[in-house]
Amino acid sequence: MKKIIIIPARLSSTRLENKVLMDLNGKTLIQRVFENAKKSKVSDVFIATDSLKIKEICKSFTKNIIITSINHKTGTDRIAEASKNIDSDIVLNIQSDEPFINVETINKMIDLFEDPNVYMTSSMYKLSNKKELDDPNQVKVAVDSDNYAILFTRFPDTFNLSKMTKKQKINQYYVHQGIYGFKKEFLEKYSTLNQSYLERFEKLEQLRVLENGYKIKMIESKYKSIGIDTLDDYNEAIKFLNLKL
Repeated sequence: MKKIIIIPARLSSTRLENKVLMDLNGKTLIQRVFENAKKSKVSDVFIATDSLKIKEICKSFTKNIIITSINHKTGTDRIAEASKNIDSDIVLNIQSDEPFINVETINKMIDLFEDPNVYMTSSMYKLSNKKELDDPNQVKVAVDSDNYAILFTRFPDTFNLSKMTKKQKINQYYVHQGIYGFKKEFLEKYSTLNQSYLERFEKLEQLRVLENGYKIKMIESKYKSIGIDTLDDYNEAIKFLNLKL
């Protein structure tokens, strides 16, 4: 099976403006996401964007840039368009604010597709503290006994879990990481589905899958990542890079 990664990128971030072009110790955020993705066992990595500004900046490190429609509601809708003319069987979506997802995690997600019943995958790590639980930028996920997702939420109390203690909630949930894998035919199917109620309410594109009766196979990563949604996340990422010097 031919595997590729497509990174959807846009400028109109609501929480941190133009974040994909922010400097992270001499490289833009989008370049760091791209270079990290290239370390995995995929055939190629592409960037999908509706921005000519992003295209011009990314041309300094790759030719694999695809201009897409400005009308996409989600990154997955964007990569569905971008993948149409690329020869591939498995398409991974790594979000453009995730520069530190562990390469081992990416490769293990790809390995899940050896099961013919798996058509979509994603990654999570164990939630460990109250700060992660209460932070709406840290998306929580609960899984069934076979590690299929049964719930994604920014707000655990939304689903009538108010009687659970904080400790019980921490033990119940994982933190979702900004990466998805698709069999190409299911990615095409996803793009034909209408946005769902909970997807719009939570602003979580993966809920479109669950609300339409499909399943997402999750892998538990041993490694946390820093998704950059806020200025605090950005500062944490800079500190992390400085520690690696």
